[in-house]
Amino acid sequence: MTMNSTTAISAKWSGMLPVDDTALAVSDTGGPGVPVVYLNGQFATQGYWRRVTAELGTGWRHITYDERARGKSRRSADYSFEAAVRDVDAVLAARGVDRALVVGWSYGAFVAAHWASRNPDRAIGAVLVDGAQPYDWLDEAMEQRIRKLFRRMGWFTPLLRPTGLTPRMSAAQQADSNIELGRLARERELGPVLDNLTVPARYVVASGTSLGSRGDEQERIRAGLDAVCARNPNIRISAKVASNHGAILRKDFPAVAEAVREVAALD
Repeated sequence: MTMNSTTAISAKWSGMLPVDDTALAVSDTGGPGVPVVYLNGQFATQGYWRRVTAELGTGWRHITYDERARGKSRRSADYSFEAAVRDVDAVLAARGVDRALVVGWSYGAFVAAHWASRNPDRAIGAVLVDGAQPYDWLDEAMEQRIRKLFRRMGWFTPLLRPTGLTPRMSAAQQADSNIELGRLARERELGPVLDNLTVPARYVVASGTSLGSRGDEQERIRAGLDAVCARNPNIRISAKVASNHGAILRKDFPAVAEAVREVAALD
């Protein structure tokens, strides 16, 4: 593992980082270790990574943050995927990090794949946790299912906002974000992004269903990774674990940590 991935060794820091019209809650353990930036699930918070970072230990520089309107971060007028990718750059620039290893779960895996594909000189590599799997799962019927799901959830999610368990976004905004992700997941959209990856990328793949999926939908989506790995030798599946999508960071964090070690060792 190289130790020259930052412009300067930064001290431990936690606080609010102004970005565009919002401010992101960021935590940086500092130190000389390889910088690892963790990218959350679509409506999750940085706290989801605590088992992974503990498993890796203090020899790494762990950078976590809450996305716009999630956790302690403030609301924004822009919840687009492109804003999420830009925020990776904003966080790294603010913390003086030139090169980083990106680790993303679910929605964050898409962000990590796009960022690493666009920034081959700045990406040490990527670990993609049960996300960024090309599959054409979004159609008109699915879009209606998504909107209906978030409308149903809309009556109680505001009650949980003070706890940080739900985003400070309307039901329509959450649905729009999910639908945008479905479009980005299409083979013709995500396939070229993954084919363009020139840095090491490792998948940690869950099993079973996830919120909103039916039957074997999720496993059919995951099966598409075989073709991805066949096309690009930089991409491999590091582990297929027993946990489902929602529990993978809680129950199979050792597999995620091992994938991080595997990617870092290739730098």
